[in-house]
Amino acid sequence: MSNRIVVLLSGGLDSTILAAHLATDHSVSAISFDYGQRHARELHAASAVAAALGIHHTTVTLHNFAPLIPGSSQTDAKVAVPSGHYSDETMKVTVVPNRNMVMLSIAAAHALAIQARGIAIAAHAGDHTIYPDCRAEFLSAFAGAVRLGNWDADSFAVLRPFVDATKADIVRRGHELQAPMALTWSCYRGHALHCGVCGTCVERREAFALAGVPDPTEYEHCE
Repeated sequence: MSNRIVVLLSGGLDSTILAAHLATDHSVSAISFDYGQRHARELHAASAVAAALGIHHTTVTLHNFAPLIPGSSQTDAKVAVPSGHYSDETMKVTVVPNRNMVMLSIAAAHALAIQARGIAIAAHAGDHTIYPDCRAEFLSAFAGAVRLGNWDADSFAVLRPFVDATKADIVRRGHELQAPMALTWSCYRGHALHCGVCGTCVERREAFALAGVPDPTEYEHCE
C-alpha cells in the first residue's frame, strides 16, 4: 500500500500541525483551496508552511464558487464576521455550505489519481458544534462514498487523527513537533494582523494558553 497522504492544508494551526504530524511516518503532499474566502491570507500561510515542511503543495482555484454560496461571512462581503467565542450560536454565520464535501471530493480525486493511500483533514472536537462536516460521522460516510464510487478504492482512507482532540491538544502536539505555527493564519477577517476577537482568533488564543505554549501571534486586540 502506498504511504502517500494528501493533506487538506488551509494554512491554519490545525492543518499545519496535521501535516507535520503525518510527515513523521508518511509521504505527505498538501492541497489548498481558493474559493473566494474573505480570509484568503490563509493561502499565503499555506504556501509558507508547505515550504517550511518541505512538502509539495498545490492550490486549487474554484472560480466563481463564492457567488453561488451567499449568506456565509466567509464568502459574502455583505455578511459581517461575528466576534465572540467559537461555540456561540452567532458563529453559525461562518459556515460555508458543503465546503468540506467539495474540498474532500477534489482531494480524494487527486489522491486516487496518484495512488495515494488516502487524504487527511484536521477536523477536531472543537469544530463539532458549529461545523457538521467536521464530525466523525460525516467523515466516515464520505470515506465510504469514495470507496463505493471508485474502482480499486477498497482501502482508501480519510485520516482524521485529531477528530476527538481539543485545539489545545493539537497545539501541544505542534510544539512537540516544532511545527511552523508562527507561519499559520487563523483569523476569519483577513486583516494585516489577526484581529484577536473573532471566533477563530479567540479559539487560537485559548488553545495556546491552555496548552501552556507561547503564542507567536500578533493580535490587533488582546481583550
